[in-house]
Parts: sequence; structure tokens; C-alpha cells
Amino acid sequence: MGMDKRDGRLTAPSLSQVRRRAYEAVHGVVSDDHNCERGVGAAWAVAKAAHAEFGPVGLAAITVELSLQLASALERIAAEQGITAVDLADVWFVDCHAAD
Repeated sequence: MGMDKRDGRLTAPSLSQVRRRAYEAVHGVVSDDHNCERGVGAAWAVAKAAHAEFGPVGLAAITVELSLQLASALERIAAEQGITAVDLADVWFVDCHAAD
């Protein structure tokens, strides 16, 4: 979504806009190996800017894009390790299985 100049309403983001924001968030996290807080702050800054520009629907689109890209990476890593991507995801997100 961006701002429609004619009536001031948000418009749906293009796939290239969604992918760019997803890239910016990931790049912000991985670009500073020595300062985790700075990387997390960069990802938050991207999320806040995307929300301001695209609204909740745009953030949802970015979340889906990030999920697709993570799933693709997990599939490649799992194939190299000789396990299923689902099993690898279970290991990576093991804390999500614990009762709160």
C-alpha cells in the first residue's frame, strides 16, 4: 500500500514493495554481527515504516513473504542435512512447542 494521491486512501503494496521491505528487515538483522540490539532495532524500524506506508494489510503481506522465504531456506538446509523441513522447523522453533 502506498498513499493514493487522489483520495488519501492506502493502496495495496506491489510484490516488489513487499519483497523490498522483507529484504530490508532481514538485512538489518544480519548486517551487524556484533550488535544484536541494533539489528533488532533496524527490523523494528522497517516494520514501523512499512506499517505507516502500507497499513496492516501491507504488514501481513510482508509477514507472508518472510514466511515463504524462511520456509524455502529451511527446505534447502533440511535437504543438505537429510531431514524434512518440518522436522528442522520443529527444532528451530522448539520453544514454540512449550506450554506457556
